[in-house]
Amino acid sequence: MPATPYRTALVTGASRGIGAALCRRLAGLGLTVHALARSREGLEALAADAAIRPLVADVTDIAAVEAALAGAEIDVLVNNAGAVASVRPLYEQTAQEIAETVAVNLTAPLQLMRLLVPGMVARRRGHVVNITTTAARHVFAGTSAYGGAKAGLAQAGRVLRYDLAGSNVRLTEVAPGRVETEIYLRAFGGDRGRLQGTLYSDVRALQPEDVAEAVAAVLTLPEHVDVAEIEVSPTDQATGGHVYGKPA
Repeated sequence: MPATPYRTALVTGASRGIGAALCRRLAGLGLTVHALARSREGLEALAADAAIRPLVADVTDIAAVEAALAGAEIDVLVNNAGAVASVRPLYEQTAQEIAETVAVNLTAPLQLMRLLVPGMVARRRGHVVNITTTAARHVFAGTSAYGGAKAGLAQAGRVLRYDLAGSNVRLTEVAPGRVETEIYLRAFGGDRGRLQGTLYSDVRALQPEDVAEAVAAVLTLPEHVDVAEIEVSPTDQATGGHVYGKPA
């Protein structure tokens, strides 16, 4: 894969799943990767790679994130952190569940872009990657708050891309279909067995490394090329998630 023009990256939600895979893949491209997550324990495995620098902070606390970065120049911002507080109709969710879902999936990425994009523009070198979801484009029952927040991030990216035209700063939205991670674990009451049996055990879901590979691909394209939006789905999953064909 060609070299990337970038030197540093910030990956949020880095302690597990897609975030951890992203950190490893971007470090493999030669970037110094700042891995942000709340769990110090979850970041320890990544710390074995000298190119990955763990940052322990809550992504919704923008002041704490700024302090943790300590003025580091970030070329690539990957807004990966996501949260699904519950999978229920909106009218059955609590106010706290909705607020938390919006804070992690929409407000935090907006604040990070506000914080880091000015430096990218000044250096004329930068790339924002927003990890959204096919639930932002299609109907998945019980995901009004999550899908709505991610759809808001998708639209914010489209507007920001317009504002960035001519700045040499790129913005890519990556919208994965079903990925085998623990993002729905809380919604399943912490029951890993039920989560695995319901969503992953008898289907070929995407793996975190698949999403990381898609991100690496767009980061290594020539600087005059921007993949604005990309939807990455399992081969067996039909658009919208209503049909999931199971191989014989």
